[in-house]
Amino acid sequence: MKKWWQKALVFTVALLTLGFITPDHSIWDVLENGQDSNRTPSSDYKNVEEANESIEESYIEESNESIESIDPIDSIIHLAREQSYIKFGSKITPVIEDEFEQQIFPNIERIISTTLSNLDDESKRYLTISEKPGGNYSEKIFHITDGISGKDLLRFHVRTEKRPQEGYYYNFHYHTHEDHFASHHTIGDIYYSKNTPPKWLS
Repeated sequence: MKKWWQKALVFTVALLTLGFITPDHSIWDVLENGQDSNRTPSSDYKNVEEANESIEESYIEESNESIESIDPIDSIIHLAREQSYIKFGSKITPVIEDEFEQQIFPNIERIISTTLSNLDDESKRYLTISEKPGGNYSEKIFHITDGISGKDLLRFHVRTEKRPQEGYYYNFHYHTHEDHFASHHTIGDIYYSKNTPPKWLS
């Protein structure tokens, strides 16, 4: 019976310590004899320290790998969606959300991917996106910037248009650094209502 308990204890300890303590580890000598003639308190402390350093190093390596595996363009696209809904606010979002997700955002995603995929890896790592969409009747949704030079690469805007006998539309468009932001590239329109829409961010 004693052997069975010892095997169960060995298995449990090995499982709980993720293999740091194994059946041939000297801890079992301590459990059986009550002491460990080969070790001193200072050597135990050093080994624990080394084990902790090893764990920290492996954790840091794994963390760096997972951070590096995140595509910077995917992160920008995620933040672009977030900034769009911040601009829409709680009053406009329920009215245009479905059309925005189906018609507008897939095009925004495509434009971002196509434009930014031409950048080198170093430039991609330092991409930034503006965090304050324009309020009131400002057109700005977000701007994507080269974090190294500080220059805008893409500017995404939405303009409120009143069309006679139809009502109000939101015209989504973007500007690019390639033509020095001169051209107005239309992404699409979403109808709002015949009533005057609320201000952005409201």
